[in-house]
Amino acid sequence: MKAFGKILGLVLLGLLLIIVALGFALTHLFDPNDYKNEIRQIARDKAHIELTLNGDIGWSLFPWLGLELHDASVATLAKPTEPFADLQMLGLSVRVLPLLRREVQMSDVRVEGLNLRLNRDKDGHGNWEDIGKVPAPATPATPPATPGEPAPAPETTAQVEKPAQPIRLDIDSLTVNNARVEYSDEKTGKQFSAESIQLSTGPVHDSTNIPVKLTAFLGTNQPVLRVRTELNGELRFERALQRYKFEDMKLSGEVAGDPLQGKTMTFAAQGQLLLDKAANVAEWTGIKISANQLRALGELKVNDLDKTPQISGGISIAQFDLAKFVDSIGQKLPAMAEGSLSKVELVSRLAGTPTSVSFDNINLKVDDSSFSGRIAVEDFAKQSLRATLKADTFNADRYLPPKSAEANSATQVRQAEVASTEADAMAGAGSTPLPNAPTKTAWSTERLLPVERLSKLDVDADLTFGLLTLDKLPIQNAALKANGQGGLLTLQNLRGDLYGGNFEAKGILDVRQEVPALSMQTSITKVPVEKILERQGKNPPVKGLVTLNSALTGSGNSQQALIDSLNGNASFVINNGVLLNANLEQQLCKGIATLNRKSLSGEPRGKDTPFQELKGNLTFRNGVASNPDLKVRIPGMTVNGDGDVDLRVLGMDYRVGVIVEGDKSDMPDPACQVGEKFIGIEWPLRCRGPLELGAKACRLDNERMGQVASKLAGEKISEKIDEKLGDKVSPELKNALKGLFKR
Repeated sequence: MKAFGKILGLVLLGLLLIIVALGFALTHLFDPNDYKNEIRQIARDKAHIELTLNGDIGWSLFPWLGLELHDASVATLAKPTEPFADLQMLGLSVRVLPLLRREVQMSDVRVEGLNLRLNRDKDGHGNWEDIGKVPAPATPATPPATPGEPAPAPETTAQVEKPAQPIRLDIDSLTVNNARVEYSDEKTGKQFSAESIQLSTGPVHDSTNIPVKLTAFLGTNQPVLRVRTELNGELRFERALQRYKFEDMKLSGEVAGDPLQGKTMTFAAQGQLLLDKAANVAEWTGIKISANQLRALGELKVNDLDKTPQISGGISIAQFDLAKFVDSIGQKLPAMAEGSLSKVELVSRLAGTPTSVSFDNINLKVDDSSFSGRIAVEDFAKQSLRATLKADTFNADRYLPPKSAEANSATQVRQAEVASTEADAMAGAGSTPLPNAPTKTAWSTERLLPVERLSKLDVDADLTFGLLTLDKLPIQNAALKANGQGGLLTLQNLRGDLYGGNFEAKGILDVRQEVPALSMQTSITKVPVEKILERQGKNPPVKGLVTLNSALTGSGNSQQALIDSLNGNASFVINNGVLLNANLEQQLCKGIATLNRKSLSGEPRGKDTPFQELKGNLTFRNGVASNPDLKVRIPGMTVNGDGDVDLRVLGMDYRVGVIVEGDKSDMPDPACQVGEKFIGIEWPLRCRGPLELGAKACRLDNERMGQVASKLAGEKISEKIDEKLGDKVSPELKNALKGLFKR
């Protein structure tokens, strides 16, 4: 038994020596370079590729099956002269005996100078689609059947293949140096490239962490963009469970190119990646992202990978200066007040699909404002925006573009014009001629609406604000509900409280036609009119609580065009008001004193005229508002007016009649006392000039004053006729004589 063991040992030793000798003989006596043509033919027959071996082949047999290829290229059989890949060197070796157990145990794998070129032609066909395919023969490979002979029966026997056992991978390391991948599309002219690719890994084993480091330079030509990137982490394959992880992933780099306008963006991303194909789930947890000033944390999960992927997760963006960030990546925000968007932060849940995304449970802070609610894009292709937001305070004015130089110039000219007219009116103490209506336009001709963008808008917004500042107006409890689709934008409701009153507006903007059309219905209840005018930087001619209802239409794409086409109706009432810097009582006393042939003995006792009610109706025709029924109730007098307000130049022209009782003060001016003969007389005023002057543009209407004097003279003569004739003549004759003097 002992001898048998000794013999067996010698046999095994002999076999080992024979194998080593055969390996030595094969590797030293057999040169694979002598068989390049055969190797190329095997590549054609088995792999269906065209393999070109320009360099030498080095190899070893046992215990490692080693291979080294130099200066090789690969092409498809359809285009054998146009290689899609070439490399400078490929080196690898595999243990022989584990291959028999379907185990791949490899030493270091090295790839040097790999160059992969992928191309899609003008017909949309990619050169990679022909890899491994046999070109279609020019003629049928099967000879035609001889007449009279039966056609060969089709093969019905199918071989049932056993499911392949998973191959076990065991690689000491993988190194790729100076590789390049290029993709081009002849139809669109777009090109993408990854250059200077450097890849290195640690030992590659199933169900173990594999250190990975990858660097590359990425680029595109439409637009011109260059990206330097570096990726580090530990990759883990659990193929039996179909689970793949990338742990401690760190991605960093820089982006530069045309979209950044010469600027550079530095970016970084970290986290844990998981792909579970068995559960059809992918996750990115522990997310940390930075891009210049922006810093964000979050997590993402994708379910139903085998169907329509469903995305869920959360995101938190730390406070940052959005304006500076946008500038740092070469972009420009619309003009707005200095310091706007300097403090922005966001916390939100996230959900989405490949075609949509929504941000729920939003906690958004923008400068001094806080928002909560939901924002969603329901369809990326249609840009369908849905927003339901609630804010504490929001100053919209600081985010709107400032007035243009043209608008500012027009405002300055108009203010100078009004100031000059007002100075003339006050200096003349009511004796100067009426000022002419303004001739300068009061409205901008600049393009007002981005029609192209609005025509594509698909939006549904429901916004509420504790305090909204819009056009310098502090609106409390403001609410905005609007939608737009296909070029038809509807303001369903805009309402709020303003200076103790409230307002509500509805409207439609139609940009489906060449000239935009606007219709608006507005209701204002008990809002101080002077506050509105003061917020617009204008001197209010009147104070009081205004109640207004209007229904107006207009068309055009500038302020001037809309005003020039303004049509519709409105009614207004101003209660408990004051006509500022206009003492109508003084003006009327001067008229009464003139008729009394006396002079006022004192200076004006006040510069304003209080009133109980001012009301009327307006009919708009192409920017001109007709007001035939203006009424003002003032203690001791009644004012009736009939005139026009020309909104095109913000001018007015009114004929006003005032019925007064005279000076009813405790110490009346004798020249302004009204006798019984003056009661019921309508005293005429003419108000013409800039609208901002209000009652200050009103003067005694001398033309109609003569009619009043004639009427009063006729009544005085009638009294004389009664006194002189008495009962000497018939009543018919006396009435006829009175009528002659009243005409």
